Amino acid sequence: MPDDDLTQLALDEARTRMQKTITSHRRDLDSVRTGRAQPSLVDALPINYYGAPTPLNQLASISAPEARLLVIQPWDKNAFDPIAKSIQLSDLGLNPQSDGIVIRLVIPELTEDRRKQLVKQVAQKNEAARVALRNIRRDTQDELRTMVKDKDISQDEERRAHDQLDKIAHGFSSKIDEEGAAKERELLEV
Repeated sequence: MPDDDLTQLALDEARTRMQKTITSHRRDLDSVRTGRAQPSLVDALPINYYGAPTPLNQLASISAPEARLLVIQPWDKNAFDPIAKSIQLSDLGLNPQSDGIVIRLVIPELTEDRRKQLVKQVAQKNEAARVALRNIRRDTQDELRTMVKDKDISQDEERRAHDQLDKIAHGFSSKIDEEGAAKERELLEV
């Protein structure tokens, strides 16, 4: 296989892994509560359902009929208590109200202190995503070094691939920064 095909394969794999990291980061940011009701806030919340952690969206339908209200309608009557308990134990700061048919979550107005805490939470999620990108970059660099050591590619090709990898990683890191900044603006918006 020619040098550039091997390096391109390694770079494509890194790009795919980095894109998955960005997708995961978006999902993490969606789970941070703003002042508005969004089903994504509780979508992936793990519920202890018959001893197995199950995402809430697999146990119930979630809707936002009003700007400050989430309605969760479990498909199984036995899921009411585990869902309510998981919501109370989560770091969302919400108190579920159940009437036996649906669970209502009233999203309170965020206080200034809570906004600052959530901004810190966003910053932590941004840093975790950046660390994931750096790990992917490091793994790909190790793979390229191994290719040189095995004489599969030349050192010049390795340097070119490293440069391309740096550009790819920088692009994805910029996306993380942009999305994090947008989420922070949304949180600080009164």
